[in-house]
Amino acid sequence: MNHHHFAARPREGSTSSLGAIPILVILCVSLFCPSFSTALAAAPEKGVLAADLVTDNQPIDTTSSLYEDLFRDLRERHGFTQGELRRYFDDLRIDRRVLQLMDRQGEAKPYYQYRANFITAAIIAIGKQQLEVHRALFDRIEDVYGVDREAIAAIWAMETRFGTNQGTFGLWQTLNTLFSAYPRRSLFYRGELVEFLLLCRRYGLDPQRIKGSYAGAFGQAQFMPSSYNKYAVDFDGDGRPDLVRSYPDIFASIANYLKTFGWSFRTPLFAELGRELSSPVLAQVLQEGRSGRIDWRRAASLQNVPLPPSPEDRPLSLVAVELSPQQGGGMRYIAGYPNLQVISEYNHSSKYAMAVAEMAEAFKN
Repeated sequence: MNHHHFAARPREGSTSSLGAIPILVILCVSLFCPSFSTALAAAPEKGVLAADLVTDNQPIDTTSSLYEDLFRDLRERHGFTQGELRRYFDDLRIDRRVLQLMDRQGEAKPYYQYRANFITAAIIAIGKQQLEVHRALFDRIEDVYGVDREAIAAIWAMETRFGTNQGTFGLWQTLNTLFSAYPRRSLFYRGELVEFLLLCRRYGLDPQRIKGSYAGAFGQAQFMPSSYNKYAVDFDGDGRPDLVRSYPDIFASIANYLKTFGWSFRTPLFAELGRELSSPVLAQVLQEGRSGRIDWRRAASLQNVPLPPSPEDRPLSLVAVELSPQQGGGMRYIAGYPNLQVISEYNHSSKYAMAVAEMAEAFKN
């Protein structure tokens, strides 16, 4: 969760590629350069996908300067021994499927299709059932953190279908694949590798046994290792936060994350603005994306719609999502209240934030 770009888990599916370098040259570099990963990391980023430059199960060159620098850091700053490093980093191999999935535009589909993958009658029914099953626990979490239970449950549902799909990728192989062979995010994944080793050392875990997503997130809340270290909570009091099996820890950690970014209890998530924007001012705020903000009174006035007050007069963001052909096509414009902005810190996709918000609303009704 480099929180400026990745949030609780990375945005899966943003395209990255490697430069307008002739394929022959790249092949020559990969075959003859003593440090393929160094050459790969130095390549420009347009044209050729990262997965096209490797074969599946290809050995990772841990003698490269990339890894030498990492090992020095792990020894000198974090106290790992050479023997530990040799054991952890022995016989590492590329998982090409990880690179293919990272290069896939997972959220490029229109919102009405994206939403339909997550918000179904069955999911809503399970969510309401889970809220009832864990009612006493959610009471305690709301008391401690002031975060709405429906939002916690919606994130849980979005991330892992209520814990039933936590990912099947070996996290250690995944993190090393992305560090060594995904140049656009190599620096980010270097940090996550370090955080993951620190996490495993702290809680006595074997890094080679943990499973997660192709983007390096794991557990029922799909935290990146850095976010696990920063936001995970031991709410069941057993001495360590367990986001794989402990419902108290899972729900409280999601709540802690949302609270840290400014959640406001029982306040609106979003409000409808209609199918057209009435002002170039609003269009400009929309164009500014996650950073765009406008006073709620001004938005209401410019769009000529009634809007509920924003908590503490915090400004609104604007979101546009696609309507289905059955709904008449075009766009649906939405005022994003502070809590919707907080959800977008968990995953920076506006589609993700809207799906969580709409699911949370469905769980209430």
